[in-house]
This record gives sequence, C-alpha cells and structure tokens, in this order.
Amino acid sequence: MHNVYCSTGALIGKPNGRDYRLLADCAKHIECDGFEFMMYGDWYSEYETAAGYILKNGISAPVFHIEKQVGELISRNNPGDAERAFGLFEINCKTAKLIQSHMLVLHLWGGIDSDKDISNNINAYKTLRGIADSYRLTLTVENVVCNIAEPFTHMLRLTEVYPDIKFTFDTKMAQFHRQLERLYTLPREWVAKHIAHMHVNDYCGGYMDWNNLKTLHLGEGNIDFLQFFEYVRKNYTGDFTIESTSFDKSGTIHFDAMNKDIRFVKEHLK
Repeated sequence: MHNVYCSTGALIGKPNGRDYRLLADCAKHIECDGFEFMMYGDWYSEYETAAGYILKNGISAPVFHIEKQVGELISRNNPGDAERAFGLFEINCKTAKLIQSHMLVLHLWGGIDSDKDISNNINAYKTLRGIADSYRLTLTVENVVCNIAEPFTHMLRLTEVYPDIKFTFDTKMAQFHRQLERLYTLPREWVAKHIAHMHVNDYCGGYMDWNNLKTLHLGEGNIDFLQFFEYVRKNYTGDFTIESTSFDKSGTIHFDAMNKDIRFVKEHLK
C-alpha cells in the first residue's frame, strides 16, 4: 500500500516566517499519511529545538528533505565548499534521526552552478552516502533541474558509479526537461532497483522554462497524471510526497488545496 505524504515546505515558507511551530496545526488539518520534513537554513542553529517540537507534537515525518544549500555548495565548489557542505549534511542527518525519519531526499546539484562540473557532484556522493549510512538513513538523489545537461543523463551515470544508488523521482522536474515520458520506457527492474520515492507536482511551462518553475497543484499544469498513475500502479510500489505550494503571499496556508491533491493521488492509486 502506498503512503501519500505532504511536504512541510508546501505549507511553511518565507511569507509565514518559516515557522516550524505552524506544523502542529497543519498536522490537524492535512489528510496525509505523514510529512516530508523540509529543512531550512534558518534552523541550523536550533535544529535540536525544532526536532524536539516535532516529536513533542507527534508529527510523523518518515521522509526528510536535505537543505538545498548542501547541493549548491558542492556545485559551486570554491575552496572550503565541500567541507562546509558535508558539515551541513551531517546536521541534516542528525535532525532526521532525531525526528525519526528514515529516508533522505538530496539535491546533489543545484543553484546557478548546477551541473557545471557534474563529476565533482558524483564524487561527492560517496562522502554523503557514507555519512547517511552512519546514521542508518536511506539516501536518495532527486532528479532536480539542470543548467547544462539533464537529470536522466546524470542519474544513469550515477548508477554506473554507484550500482545500488536510490533516487527520488519528481514529476515537475522531469517535465521541465520533457523527460517524464522517458520514465515510462525504463525497464521495470531498473525502476524497482533505483526509484525509492516520488514527488508528485504539476508544471505549466515549456521545455526548460525557468519563468514557470513554480510547484503547482495537480491539474494546474500540463502533466498527464492519468497516464502517470496508470504507469505507477503497474511499475512502482513506493510512497509519494506532494510539494504543491499551499500558502499565499500573506503566509496563509490553504489546507483544502493540499487535501484536494492528496485525495486525487489516493484515488488514482486504487
């Protein structure tokens, strides 16, 4: 049976002060099977306090999204960046362990520098994987958008270097590069071995349309989710996270919009 999680990043962000203390109320209103906890850079100085809040309020967060600065630092690769990235990654792992997450989602590349020197990012995975393994956490690499090439090229290269690597597959990221159809051509064995988690998000832009990278609710973009769910029902046994932005410019959280997405996913997984 598939679980459908909600990303905390879809509920809290800059407009509402990135206040993790909003999550207790969110948990009462969101009809999910748990949360994917999105780490923000603002929380490094109080990660233990944040983790304590999550536990105290009984918030289930099986999946933990690594703070995006980790991949950005690895991509920039200035002197000291790798060491800084590895240090931040370990704090993320400590936080994930404290809140009893078991899976990590990593942007292995990111920011303006993105995949300009992808060999460096691929090499860095070994160190990151070692840290994650030491905390007994499953590390997955997300198919995030690229500036130079495209995600599947990097994913396939990663599988050659690290044959047991796991990925989180994001529908929006794939559609940005017009690679969603490619998922449907992959051998079922490859999907079962490497894709450990999925993000279900919509996208309304064209090929590499940077002006339309916003994470949309299902049905607001151009992804054919009927085709997607027909495929996953036959080929994928893992869980899903919905990241559709559900707060407005004032910071008000729209629970109904997120719940509508959750119901849609659950209905189409039957």
